[in-house]
Amino acid sequence: MSNNAIVSKVENDRVLVLERVFEAPRDLVFQMFKEAEHLKHWWGPKGWEIPVCNVDFRPGGVWHYCMKCVDRNQGEFYGMESWGKGVYKEIAEPEKIIYTDYFSDAEGNVNDTLPSTEITLEFIDLGGKTKLVNRAVYASAEALKTVMDMGMLQGISETWDRLEARLSEIK
Repeated sequence: MSNNAIVSKVENDRVLVLERVFEAPRDLVFQMFKEAEHLKHWWGPKGWEIPVCNVDFRPGGVWHYCMKCVDRNQGEFYGMESWGKGVYKEIAEPEKIIYTDYFSDAEGNVNDTLPSTEITLEFIDLGGKTKLVNRAVYASAEALKTVMDMGMLQGISETWDRLEARLSEIK
């Protein structure tokens, strides 16, 4: 298996589990998810930037961000903004982050027409490398299908490629 392959599996029709090994120590990989200064550099698919990224990293705290498409080759997506909001439930540094992920607007109001997701990120120390396990629980099989149809898997794949590149730059 290549270093940057994502292993994905669906459990119980509504749980998506993604795994990937990163060539960086666990503490560093964890930092990438904790600090706005890092997230701005890698969060989101290829061709998208994060012009707004506010992180209050504590249980009950909110992560509110905007992804904007800056790649003219993405056609109708060019110039589009997508706002997201995460609400942290549990943080165990550097092993785990649990949060609820929502689609939102610029003011942080949740968009109820799109599915929210319960996300558990696990950071597993592999002695200088880190296995990241992203477990996303959706309200229903339909909700999972909705985000899969939106291209979520490709988006996460590209996002984690950007995370790998960011880790290489700073480690």
